[in-house]
Amino acid sequence: MQNTKLDTIRKSLSSPQLRKFERFGGKVNKLGVNFAVCNADGELVLLCEGGKFKSGRKHLIDASRQALNREGEGSCAGTETQICRFGETNPVLAAVLKRGSEAVGAALIDLDAGCSNQESILGEMLGLLVESFQAEAEAEEQIEMVGTELAQTYEELVLLHKLSTNMKVTEPDANFLQMACDSLTEIVPVEGIAVVLEKTIENEKQLVVTAGSGLIDIDERMAAVLHSRLVEEINSGKEALLDSEVDSPFKYDWPGNIKNIIAVPLFGKDKVESHFAERTQDGNCVIGLMVAINRIDKQDFDSTDVKLFNSVANGCAVFVENGRLFKDLEELFIGSLKALTSSIDAKDPYTCGHSERVAFISRWLAERLAEEEALEEDQIHKIYLAGLLHDIGKIGIDEAVLCKQGKLTEQELSRIRKHPSIGAGILREIKQMRDIVPGVLYHHEQVDGKGYPNGLVGEQIPLTGKIVGLADSFDAMTSKRTYRGALTVEQALAEIERGLGTQFDEKVGRVFINSDVYQLWDIMRDSFSEIYRRSSSVEYGTAAVGTLIR
Repeated sequence: MQNTKLDTIRKSLSSPQLRKFERFGGKVNKLGVNFAVCNADGELVLLCEGGKFKSGRKHLIDASRQALNREGEGSCAGTETQICRFGETNPVLAAVLKRGSEAVGAALIDLDAGCSNQESILGEMLGLLVESFQAEAEAEEQIEMVGTELAQTYEELVLLHKLSTNMKVTEPDANFLQMACDSLTEIVPVEGIAVVLEKTIENEKQLVVTAGSGLIDIDERMAAVLHSRLVEEINSGKEALLDSEVDSPFKYDWPGNIKNIIAVPLFGKDKVESHFAERTQDGNCVIGLMVAINRIDKQDFDSTDVKLFNSVANGCAVFVENGRLFKDLEELFIGSLKALTSSIDAKDPYTCGHSERVAFISRWLAERLAEEEALEEDQIHKIYLAGLLHDIGKIGIDEAVLCKQGKLTEQELSRIRKHPSIGAGILREIKQMRDIVPGVLYHHEQVDGKGYPNGLVGEQIPLTGKIVGLADSFDAMTSKRTYRGALTVEQALAEIERGLGTQFDEKVGRVFINSDVYQLWDIMRDSFSEIYRRSSSVEYGTAAVGTLIR
Protein backbone atom coordinates (compact mmCIF):
# COMPACT_ATOMS: atom_id res chain seq x y z
CA MET A 1 0.00 0.00 0.00
CA GLN A 2 1.28 3.46 -0.85
CA ASN A 3 -0.15 6.60 0.78
CA THR A 4 0.60 9.87 -0.99
CA LYS A 5 -0.18 13.32 0.50
CA LEU A 6 -0.01 15.95 -2.18
CA ASP A 7 1.55 19.37 -1.69
CA THR A 8 -1.61 21.40 -2.22
CA ILE A 9 -3.66 23.90 -0.24
CA ARG A 10 -5.94 21.76 1.91
CA LYS A 11 -8.96 23.98 2.01
CA SER A 12 -11.94 23.04 4.22
CA LEU A 13 -10.49 19.69 5.38
CA SER A 14 -8.60 19.42 8.63
CA SER A 15 -5.62 17.17 9.42
CA PRO A 16 -7.68 14.82 11.68
CA GLN A 17 -10.23 14.42 8.90
CA LEU A 18 -7.52 13.58 6.39
CA ARG A 19 -6.00 11.02 8.78
CA LYS A 20 -9.39 9.35 9.03
CA PHE A 21 -9.58 9.21 5.24
CA GLU A 22 -6.09 7.69 5.16
CA ARG A 23 -7.24 4.87 7.43
CA PHE A 24 -10.27 4.26 5.21
CA GLY A 25 -8.00 4.27 2.13
CA GLY A 26 -5.84 1.59 3.72
CA LYS A 27 -8.87 -0.64 4.19
CA VAL A 28 -10.20 -0.35 0.63
CA ASN A 29 -6.68 -0.73 -0.78
CA LYS A 30 -6.83 -4.32 0.48
CA LEU A 31 -9.81 -4.87 -1.82
CA GLY A 32 -7.70 -3.92 -4.82
CA VAL A 33 -8.99 -0.36 -5.35
CA ASN A 34 -7.53 3.10 -4.83
CA PHE A 35 -8.97 5.90 -2.70
CA ALA A 36 -8.70 9.69 -3.11
CA VAL A 37 -10.02 12.90 -1.57
CA CYS A 38 -10.36 16.28 -3.26
CA ASN A 39 -11.18 19.57 -1.59
CA ALA A 40 -13.98 21.98 -2.48
CA ASP A 41 -11.90 23.50 -5.30
CA GLY A 42 -11.42 20.10 -6.91
CA GLU A 43 -7.76 19.87 -5.85
CA LEU A 44 -6.39 16.43 -4.97
CA VAL A 45 -5.35 16.43 -1.31
CA LEU A 46 -5.06 12.69 -0.60
CA LEU A 47 -4.33 9.64 -2.74
CA CYS A 48 -4.08 6.12 -1.29
CA GLU A 49 -2.98 3.52 -3.83
CA GLY A 50 -2.92 -0.17 -2.95
CA GLY A 51 -0.24 -1.04 -5.50
CA LYS A 52 -2.43 -3.06 -7.87
CA PHE A 53 -2.70 -0.18 -10.35
CA LYS A 54 -1.98 3.52 -10.69
CA SER A 55 -4.79 6.07 -10.68
CA GLY A 56 -4.80 8.92 -13.15
CA ARG A 57 -4.84 12.10 -11.16
CA LYS A 58 -6.58 14.08 -13.85
CA HIS A 59 -9.20 11.37 -14.07
CA LEU A 60 -9.85 11.60 -10.31
CA ILE A 61 -9.94 15.40 -10.33
CA ASP A 62 -12.40 15.42 -13.22
CA ALA A 63 -14.65 12.97 -11.38
CA SER A 64 -14.44 15.10 -8.21
CA ARG A 65 -15.38 18.28 -10.06
CA GLN A 66 -18.25 16.56 -11.81
CA ALA A 67 -19.58 15.31 -8.51
CA LEU A 68 -19.30 18.78 -6.96
CA ASN A 69 -20.81 20.50 -10.00
CA ARG A 70 -23.44 17.90 -10.85
CA GLU A 71 -24.54 16.83 -7.43
CA GLY A 72 -27.59 14.62 -7.82
CA GLU A 73 -26.72 13.35 -11.30
CA GLY A 74 -25.00 10.12 -12.43
CA SER A 75 -25.59 6.49 -11.52
CA CYS A 76 -25.94 5.93 -7.80
CA ALA A 77 -25.51 2.96 -5.52
CA GLY A 78 -28.22 2.02 -3.06
CA THR A 79 -27.20 3.95 0.05
CA GLU A 80 -28.79 6.89 1.88
CA THR A 81 -25.87 9.05 0.81
CA GLN A 82 -25.80 9.75 -2.89
CA ILE A 83 -22.96 7.86 -4.56
CA CYS A 84 -22.28 8.87 -8.15
CA ARG A 85 -20.52 6.71 -10.74
CA PHE A 86 -18.43 8.33 -13.46
CA GLY A 87 -16.75 6.61 -16.40
CA GLU A 88 -17.23 3.22 -18.07
CA THR A 89 -13.78 1.77 -18.76
CA ASN A 90 -12.22 3.30 -15.67
CA PRO A 91 -15.18 3.83 -13.34
CA VAL A 92 -14.93 6.07 -10.26
CA LEU A 93 -17.38 6.13 -7.35
CA ALA A 94 -17.70 9.66 -5.89
CA ALA A 95 -19.59 11.16 -2.97
CA VAL A 96 -19.73 14.82 -1.97
CA LEU A 97 -18.45 15.67 1.51
CA LYS A 98 -20.66 18.23 3.25
CA ARG A 99 -20.49 20.30 6.38
CA GLY A 100 -24.09 21.23 6.91
CA SER A 101 -25.31 22.40 3.50
CA GLU A 102 -21.85 23.42 2.34
CA ALA A 103 -19.84 21.10 0.06
CA VAL A 104 -16.26 20.92 1.34
CA GLY A 105 -14.87 18.23 -0.94
CA ALA A 106 -15.38 14.81 -2.51
CA ALA A 107 -14.33 11.24 -1.58
CA LEU A 108 -13.56 8.90 -4.49
CA ILE A 109 -12.92 5.19 -5.05
CA ASP A 110 -11.07 4.36 -8.27
CA LEU A 111 -12.26 0.92 -9.37
CA ASP A 112 -10.16 -1.65 -11.21
CA ALA A 113 -11.84 -3.36 -14.18
CA GLY A 114 -11.97 -6.61 -12.21
CA CYS A 115 -13.84 -5.15 -9.20
CA SER A 116 -17.30 -4.87 -10.74
CA ASN A 117 -18.66 -7.54 -8.41
CA GLN A 118 -17.56 -5.47 -5.38
CA GLU A 119 -18.94 -2.15 -6.61
CA SER A 120 -22.10 -2.33 -4.50
CA ILE A 121 -20.17 -3.11 -1.31
CA LEU A 122 -17.61 -0.38 -2.03
CA GLY A 123 -20.45 2.08 -2.69
CA GLU A 124 -21.98 1.27 0.69
CA MET A 125 -18.61 1.66 2.40
CA LEU A 126 -18.11 5.05 0.73
CA GLY A 127 -21.63 6.10 1.72
CA LEU A 128 -21.01 5.15 5.35
CA LEU A 129 -17.72 7.07 5.31
CA VAL A 130 -19.44 10.21 4.01
CA GLU A 131 -22.30 9.89 6.51
CA SER A 132 -19.77 9.51 9.33
CA PHE A 133 -17.89 12.57 8.07
CA GLN A 134 -21.05 14.65 7.98
CA ALA A 135 -22.13 13.51 11.46
CA GLU A 136 -18.73 14.40 12.86
CA ALA A 137 -18.78 17.73 11.02
CA GLU A 138 -22.15 18.54 12.56
CA ALA A 139 -20.85 17.55 15.99
CA GLU A 140 -17.80 19.77 15.48
CA GLU A 141 -20.04 22.66 14.53
CA GLN A 142 -22.13 22.11 17.63
CA ILE A 143 -19.01 21.97 19.80
CA GLU A 144 -17.65 25.11 18.13
CA MET A 145 -20.95 26.89 18.68
CA VAL A 146 -21.09 25.80 22.32
CA GLY A 147 -17.46 26.87 22.72
CA THR A 148 -18.24 30.29 21.25
CA GLU A 149 -21.23 30.64 23.56
CA LEU A 150 -19.14 29.58 26.56
CA ALA A 151 -16.43 32.06 25.61
CA GLN A 152 -19.08 34.80 25.31
CA THR A 153 -20.59 33.78 28.64
CA TYR A 154 -17.13 33.79 30.22
CA GLU A 155 -16.47 37.31 28.94
CA GLU A 156 -19.83 38.42 30.28
CA LEU A 157 -19.12 36.88 33.69
CA VAL A 158 -15.70 38.54 33.75
CA LEU A 159 -17.37 41.86 32.96
CA LEU A 160 -19.99 41.45 35.71
CA HIS A 161 -17.28 40.38 38.17
CA LYS A 162 -15.23 43.42 37.19
CA LEU A 163 -18.22 45.67 37.87
CA SER A 164 -18.88 44.09 41.26
CA THR A 165 -15.26 44.29 42.41
CA ASN A 166 -15.01 47.96 41.39
CA MET A 167 -18.10 49.06 43.29
CA LYS A 168 -16.37 51.42 45.70
CA VAL A 169 -18.88 53.88 47.06
CA THR A 170 -16.19 56.55 47.29
CA GLU A 171 -15.55 56.30 43.53
CA PRO A 172 -17.20 59.06 41.46
CA ASP A 173 -20.20 57.96 39.39
CA ALA A 174 -18.58 59.02 36.13
CA ASN A 175 -15.46 56.84 36.66
CA PHE A 176 -17.40 53.66 37.39
CA LEU A 177 -19.98 54.21 34.63
CA GLN A 178 -17.25 54.96 32.08
CA MET A 179 -15.49 51.73 33.02
CA ALA A 180 -18.80 49.88 32.57
CA CYS A 181 -19.32 51.38 29.09
CA ASP A 182 -15.76 50.65 27.97
CA SER A 183 -15.88 47.07 29.26
CA LEU A 184 -19.26 46.38 27.68
CA THR A 185 -18.19 47.59 24.24
CA GLU A 186 -15.26 45.16 24.33
CA ILE A 187 -17.87 42.37 24.20
CA VAL A 188 -20.62 44.07 22.18
CA PRO A 189 -19.04 46.36 19.58
CA VAL A 190 -21.20 49.42 18.86
CA GLU A 191 -20.74 52.80 17.23
CA GLY A 192 -21.77 54.65 20.37
CA ILE A 193 -22.80 54.02 23.98
CA ALA A 194 -23.85 56.29 26.85
CA VAL A 195 -25.25 56.27 30.36
CA VAL A 196 -27.80 58.99 31.05
CA LEU A 197 -28.52 60.11 34.62
CA GLU A 198 -30.19 63.05 36.22
CA LYS A 199 -27.92 65.89 37.33
CA THR A 200 -28.57 69.33 38.77
CA ILE A 201 -27.27 72.00 36.40
CA GLU A 202 -27.76 75.66 37.31
CA ASN A 203 -30.30 74.66 39.97
CA GLU A 204 -32.32 72.72 37.40
CA LYS A 205 -32.59 68.94 37.18
CA GLN A 206 -31.72 67.56 33.75
CA LEU A 207 -31.07 64.18 32.15
CA VAL A 208 -27.49 64.32 30.90
CA VAL A 209 -24.83 61.94 29.61
CA THR A 210 -22.70 60.90 32.59
CA ALA A 211 -20.42 58.47 30.72
CA GLY A 212 -20.02 57.05 27.25
CA SER A 213 -17.96 56.82 24.10
CA GLY A 214 -18.18 56.66 20.33
CA LEU A 215 -20.45 58.39 17.83
CA ILE A 216 -23.51 59.12 19.93
CA ASP A 217 -25.08 62.55 20.37
CA ILE A 218 -27.58 62.95 23.20
CA ASP A 219 -28.69 66.42 24.20
CA GLU A 220 -31.25 67.29 26.85
CA ARG A 221 -34.20 66.87 24.47
CA MET A 222 -32.98 63.51 23.12
CA ALA A 223 -32.35 62.26 26.66
CA ALA A 224 -35.93 63.09 27.65
CA VAL A 225 -37.27 61.38 24.50
CA LEU A 226 -35.24 58.23 25.18
CA HIS A 227 -36.42 58.15 28.79
CA SER A 228 -40.07 58.54 27.81
CA ARG A 229 -39.93 55.89 25.08
CA LEU A 230 -38.07 53.45 27.33
CA VAL A 231 -40.70 53.78 30.07
CA GLU A 232 -43.39 53.25 27.41
CA GLU A 233 -41.71 50.02 26.25
CA ILE A 234 -41.30 48.74 29.80
CA ASN A 235 -44.94 49.47 30.57
CA SER A 236 -45.88 47.38 27.51
CA GLY A 237 -44.08 44.37 29.00
CA LYS A 238 -40.68 44.72 27.31
CA GLU A 239 -37.30 44.48 29.05
CA ALA A 240 -35.72 47.12 26.88
CA LEU A 241 -36.26 49.57 24.06
CA LEU A 242 -35.17 47.86 20.82
CA ASP A 243 -35.75 49.48 17.47
CA SER A 244 -34.42 48.96 13.96
CA GLU A 245 -35.70 48.52 10.42
CA VAL A 246 -34.26 45.04 9.85
CA ASP A 247 -37.54 43.09 10.02
CA SER A 248 -39.97 46.04 9.91
CA PRO A 249 -39.92 49.83 9.73
CA PHE A 250 -38.72 51.82 12.77
CA LYS A 251 -41.34 52.06 15.51
CA TYR A 252 -40.08 55.54 16.46
CA ASP A 253 -38.52 58.41 14.56
CA TRP A 254 -34.75 58.58 15.11
CA PRO A 255 -31.91 60.74 13.80
CA GLY A 256 -30.66 59.62 10.38
CA ASN A 257 -27.39 58.14 11.68
CA ILE A 258 -29.21 55.54 13.81
CA LYS A 259 -29.58 52.13 12.13
CA ASN A 260 -30.48 50.20 15.28
CA ILE A 261 -30.74 51.17 18.92
CA ILE A 262 -31.01 49.58 22.37
CA ALA A 263 -31.86 51.30 25.65
CA VAL A 264 -32.19 49.62 29.05
CA PRO A 265 -33.28 51.15 32.35
CA LEU A 266 -31.32 51.89 35.50
CA PHE A 267 -33.81 51.06 38.23
CA GLY A 268 -33.71 52.63 41.68
CA LYS A 269 -35.25 51.20 44.83
CA ASP A 270 -36.71 54.45 46.08
CA LYS A 271 -38.07 57.35 44.16
CA VAL A 272 -35.85 60.38 44.55
CA GLU A 273 -37.03 63.95 44.27
CA SER A 274 -36.99 64.18 40.51
CA HIS A 275 -39.02 65.26 37.54
CA PHE A 276 -37.73 62.31 35.51
CA ALA A 277 -37.45 59.36 37.95
CA GLU A 278 -40.99 58.13 37.30
CA ARG A 279 -42.25 54.71 38.29
CA THR A 280 -43.25 52.05 35.80
CA GLN A 281 -46.49 50.10 36.07
CA ASP A 282 -44.73 47.35 38.04
CA GLY A 283 -43.54 49.84 40.64
CA ASN A 284 -39.91 50.21 39.57
CA CYS A 285 -38.36 53.65 39.46
CA VAL A 286 -36.32 54.53 36.34
CA ILE A 287 -33.48 56.76 37.56
CA GLY A 288 -31.55 56.69 34.30
CA LEU A 289 -30.76 54.58 31.25
CA MET A 290 -27.99 52.97 29.22
CA VAL A 291 -28.26 53.41 25.46
CA ALA A 292 -26.20 52.12 22.51
CA ILE A 293 -26.57 52.57 18.76
CA ASN A 294 -25.54 50.68 15.64
CA ARG A 295 -24.33 47.15 16.40
CA ILE A 296 -21.14 46.73 14.36
CA ASP A 297 -20.85 42.99 13.74
CA LYS A 298 -24.58 42.19 13.42
CA GLN A 299 -27.60 43.73 11.77
CA ASP A 300 -29.40 44.37 15.02
CA PHE A 301 -29.33 43.98 18.79
CA ASP A 302 -30.89 40.71 19.94
CA SER A 303 -32.26 39.09 23.10
CA THR A 304 -28.75 38.08 24.22
CA ASP A 305 -27.67 41.71 24.03
CA VAL A 306 -30.75 42.74 26.02
CA LYS A 307 -29.84 40.35 28.84
CA LEU A 308 -26.22 41.53 28.95
CA PHE A 309 -27.11 45.22 28.77
CA ASN A 310 -29.68 44.77 31.53
CA SER A 311 -27.17 42.96 33.74
CA VAL A 312 -24.63 45.76 33.30
CA ALA A 313 -27.29 48.44 33.78
CA ASN A 314 -28.46 46.73 36.98
CA GLY A 315 -24.88 46.83 38.28
CA CYS A 316 -24.63 50.52 37.37
CA ALA A 317 -27.94 51.25 39.10
CA VAL A 318 -26.79 49.49 42.27
CA PHE A 319 -23.59 51.53 42.22
CA VAL A 320 -25.44 54.82 41.72
CA GLU A 321 -27.96 54.00 44.46
CA ASN A 322 -25.23 52.91 46.88
CA GLY A 323 -23.33 56.10 46.11
CA ARG A 324 -26.38 58.20 46.90
CA LEU A 325 -27.02 56.31 50.13
CA PHE A 326 -23.37 56.68 51.10
CA LYS A 327 -23.48 60.40 50.40
CA ASP A 328 -26.62 60.70 52.53
CA LEU A 329 -24.85 58.79 55.30
CA GLU A 330 -21.80 61.06 55.04
CA GLU A 331 -23.95 64.17 55.24
CA LEU A 332 -25.90 62.73 58.17
CA PHE A 333 -22.67 61.88 59.98
CA ILE A 334 -21.00 65.25 59.41
CA GLY A 335 -24.25 67.01 60.27
CA SER A 336 -24.40 65.08 63.55
CA LEU A 337 -20.77 65.92 64.34
CA LYS A 338 -21.29 69.60 63.63
CA ALA A 339 -24.49 69.65 65.66
CA LEU A 340 -22.54 68.14 68.55
CA THR A 341 -19.65 70.60 68.26
CA SER A 342 -22.09 73.48 67.88
CA SER A 343 -23.77 72.43 71.12
CA ILE A 344 -20.37 72.61 72.81
CA ASP A 345 -19.61 76.01 71.32
CA ALA A 346 -23.08 77.15 72.40
CA LYS A 347 -22.12 76.59 76.04
CA ASP A 348 -19.83 79.60 75.67
CA PRO A 349 -21.09 82.39 73.37
CA TYR A 350 -17.56 83.76 73.14
CA THR A 351 -16.35 80.59 71.36
CA CYS A 352 -19.24 80.29 68.90
CA GLY A 353 -17.98 78.69 65.67
CA HIS A 354 -14.61 77.92 67.25
CA SER A 355 -14.65 74.19 66.43
CA GLU A 356 -15.42 74.73 62.74
CA ARG A 357 -12.77 77.44 62.47
CA VAL A 358 -10.15 75.21 64.10
CA ALA A 359 -11.09 72.40 61.68
CA PHE A 360 -10.71 74.77 58.74
CA ILE A 361 -7.36 76.17 59.95
CA SER A 362 -6.10 72.63 60.66
CA ARG A 363 -6.94 71.55 57.13
CA TRP A 364 -5.33 74.70 55.71
CA LEU A 365 -2.13 74.02 57.64
CA ALA A 366 -2.09 70.28 56.79
CA GLU A 367 -2.45 71.06 53.08
CA ARG A 368 0.54 73.45 53.26
CA LEU A 369 2.60 70.85 55.09
CA ALA A 370 1.69 68.31 52.41
CA GLU A 371 3.56 70.47 49.91
CA GLU A 372 6.79 69.82 51.82
CA GLU A 373 6.37 66.27 53.15
CA ALA A 374 4.33 63.16 52.38
CA LEU A 375 0.85 63.59 53.83
CA GLU A 376 -1.86 61.30 52.46
CA GLU A 377 -5.22 62.82 51.61
CA ASP A 378 -6.89 60.56 54.18
CA GLN A 379 -4.56 61.93 56.85
CA ILE A 380 -5.51 65.49 55.94
CA HIS A 381 -9.18 64.52 56.23
CA LYS A 382 -8.58 63.07 59.68
CA ILE A 383 -6.70 66.20 60.79
CA TYR A 384 -9.74 68.23 59.72
CA LEU A 385 -12.04 66.02 61.81
CA ALA A 386 -9.67 66.17 64.77
CA GLY A 387 -9.90 69.95 64.58
CA LEU A 388 -13.67 69.77 64.43
CA LEU A 389 -13.85 67.49 67.49
CA HIS A 390 -10.87 68.78 69.49
CA ASP A 391 -13.02 70.33 72.23
CA ILE A 392 -15.66 67.59 72.41
CA GLY A 393 -14.46 66.78 75.93
CA LYS A 394 -15.83 70.13 77.14
CA ILE A 395 -19.24 68.48 77.11
CA GLY A 396 -18.16 67.04 80.46
CA ILE A 397 -17.07 70.41 81.93
CA ASP A 398 -19.43 72.54 84.01
CA GLU A 399 -20.69 75.63 82.17
CA ALA A 400 -19.99 77.74 85.19
CA VAL A 401 -16.31 76.97 84.76
CA LEU A 402 -16.30 77.33 80.97
CA CYS A 403 -18.09 80.68 81.02
CA LYS A 404 -16.55 82.15 84.17
CA GLN A 405 -15.51 85.77 83.80
CA GLY A 406 -12.23 86.53 85.45
CA LYS A 407 -9.30 84.43 86.54
CA LEU A 408 -9.83 80.70 87.09
CA THR A 409 -8.71 79.00 90.29
CA GLU A 410 -6.19 76.18 90.16
CA GLN A 411 -9.00 73.70 90.79
CA GLU A 412 -11.04 75.17 87.92
CA LEU A 413 -8.00 75.11 85.65
CA SER A 414 -7.46 71.47 86.55
CA ARG A 415 -11.03 70.67 85.57
CA ILE A 416 -10.66 72.56 82.26
CA ARG A 417 -7.46 70.67 81.48
CA LYS A 418 -9.33 67.36 81.67
CA HIS A 419 -11.30 68.06 78.51
CA PRO A 420 -8.70 66.50 76.11
CA SER A 421 -8.78 63.24 78.10
CA ILE A 422 -12.57 63.31 78.34
CA GLY A 423 -12.86 63.89 74.57
CA ALA A 424 -10.37 61.10 73.77
CA GLY A 425 -12.31 58.75 76.06
CA ILE A 426 -15.54 59.52 74.21
CA LEU A 427 -14.02 58.94 70.76
CA ARG A 428 -12.17 55.75 71.71
CA GLU A 429 -15.56 54.09 72.14
CA ILE A 430 -16.27 54.68 68.44
CA LYS A 431 -14.16 52.35 66.30
CA GLN A 432 -14.13 54.63 63.25
CA MET A 433 -12.96 57.59 65.36
CA ARG A 434 -9.82 56.07 66.85
CA ASP A 435 -7.52 57.75 64.32
CA ILE A 436 -8.96 61.10 65.43
CA VAL A 437 -8.05 60.55 69.09
CA PRO A 438 -4.40 61.82 68.95
CA GLY A 439 -5.47 65.26 67.69
CA VAL A 440 -8.11 65.53 70.41
CA LEU A 441 -5.93 64.19 73.25
CA TYR A 442 -2.71 66.08 72.46
CA HIS A 443 -3.80 69.46 71.07
CA HIS A 444 -2.73 71.17 74.33
CA GLU A 445 0.69 69.52 74.52
CA GLN A 446 3.76 71.76 74.03
CA VAL A 447 7.08 70.78 72.49
CA ASP A 448 8.92 71.95 75.63
CA GLY A 449 6.94 69.48 77.76
CA LYS A 450 4.90 72.10 79.65
CA GLY A 451 1.59 71.19 78.03
CA TYR A 452 -1.16 68.85 79.19
CA PRO A 453 -2.52 66.24 79.81
CA ASN A 454 0.68 64.13 79.54
CA GLY A 455 3.52 66.67 79.32
CA LEU A 456 4.86 65.17 76.07
CA VAL A 457 8.06 66.61 74.60
CA GLY A 458 9.01 67.33 70.96
CA GLU A 459 8.50 64.36 68.65
CA GLN A 460 6.50 62.52 71.29
CA ILE A 461 3.60 64.71 70.23
CA PRO A 462 1.81 63.32 67.13
CA LEU A 463 1.72 65.59 64.08
CA THR A 464 -2.07 65.86 64.30
CA GLY A 465 -1.78 67.16 67.86
CA LYS A 466 0.79 69.78 66.80
CA ILE A 467 -1.36 70.99 63.90
CA VAL A 468 -4.65 71.16 65.81
CA GLY A 469 -2.87 72.78 68.78
CA LEU A 470 -1.52 75.61 66.62
CA ALA A 471 -4.87 76.06 64.86
CA ASP A 472 -6.64 76.19 68.23
CA SER A 473 -4.20 78.78 69.56
CA PHE A 474 -4.44 81.00 66.46
CA ASP A 475 -8.24 81.03 66.57
CA ALA A 476 -8.22 81.62 70.33
CA MET A 477 -5.78 84.54 69.96
CA THR A 478 -7.80 86.19 67.17
CA SER A 479 -11.15 85.74 68.96
CA LYS A 480 -12.62 87.97 71.66
CA ARG A 481 -12.76 86.28 75.04
CA THR A 482 -14.31 87.26 78.37
CA TYR A 483 -10.92 88.07 79.82
CA ARG A 484 -9.36 89.93 76.83
CA GLY A 485 -9.94 91.37 73.39
CA ALA A 486 -9.01 89.71 70.12
CA LEU A 487 -5.47 90.01 68.80
CA THR A 488 -4.78 91.18 65.25
CA VAL A 489 -3.37 88.71 62.73
CA GLU A 490 0.03 90.44 63.03
CA GLN A 491 -0.02 90.11 66.80
CA ALA A 492 -1.11 86.46 66.64
CA LEU A 493 1.67 85.62 64.17
CA ALA A 494 4.18 87.37 66.40
CA GLU A 495 3.00 85.26 69.37
CA ILE A 496 3.38 82.09 67.32
CA GLU A 497 6.87 83.22 66.24
CA ARG A 498 7.84 83.70 69.89
CA GLY A 499 6.44 80.29 70.78
CA LEU A 500 8.38 78.32 68.17
CA GLY A 501 10.43 75.61 69.85
CA THR A 502 8.62 76.01 73.17
CA GLN A 503 4.84 75.95 72.73
CA PHE A 504 4.75 75.19 69.00
CA ASP A 505 6.66 72.79 66.79
CA GLU A 506 9.30 74.71 64.82
CA LYS A 507 8.46 73.23 61.39
CA VAL A 508 4.68 73.30 61.76
CA GLY A 509 4.75 76.85 63.06
CA ARG A 510 7.11 78.07 60.34
CA VAL A 511 4.96 76.57 57.58
CA PHE A 512 1.92 78.36 59.01
CA ILE A 513 3.71 81.71 59.34
CA ASN A 514 5.07 81.46 55.79
CA SER A 515 1.69 80.59 54.29
CA ASP A 516 -0.77 83.19 53.05
CA VAL A 517 -2.36 83.67 56.46
CA TYR A 518 -4.10 86.84 55.32
CA GLN A 519 -5.97 84.88 52.66
CA LEU A 520 -6.97 82.43 55.38
CA TRP A 521 -8.09 85.33 57.54
CA ASP A 522 -10.13 86.89 54.74
CA ILE A 523 -11.98 83.60 54.23
CA MET A 524 -12.66 83.27 57.94
CA ARG A 525 -13.63 86.91 58.45
CA ASP A 526 -15.56 87.81 55.31
CA SER A 527 -16.87 84.70 53.62
CA PHE A 528 -16.51 81.81 56.05
CA SER A 529 -20.09 81.95 57.25
CA GLU A 530 -21.56 82.65 53.82
CA ILE A 531 -19.45 80.48 51.50
CA TYR A 532 -17.47 77.99 53.54
CA ARG A 533 -20.31 77.02 55.86
CA ARG A 534 -22.85 76.73 53.08
CA SER A 535 -20.91 74.73 50.48
CA SER A 536 -17.21 74.04 50.94
CA SER A 537 -17.60 73.04 54.56
CA VAL A 538 -20.36 70.56 53.81
CA GLU A 539 -18.56 69.09 50.81
CA TYR A 540 -15.23 68.85 52.58
CA GLY A 541 -16.83 67.55 55.76
CA THR A 542 -18.61 64.72 53.94
CA ALA A 543 -15.38 63.85 52.10
CA ALA A 544 -13.53 63.75 55.41
CA VAL A 545 -16.20 61.58 57.03
CA GLY A 546 -15.91 59.24 54.05
CA THR A 547 -12.41 58.26 55.20
CA LEU A 548 -13.92 56.94 58.43
CA ILE A 549 -16.93 54.98 57.17
CA ARG A 550 -15.73 53.61 53.82
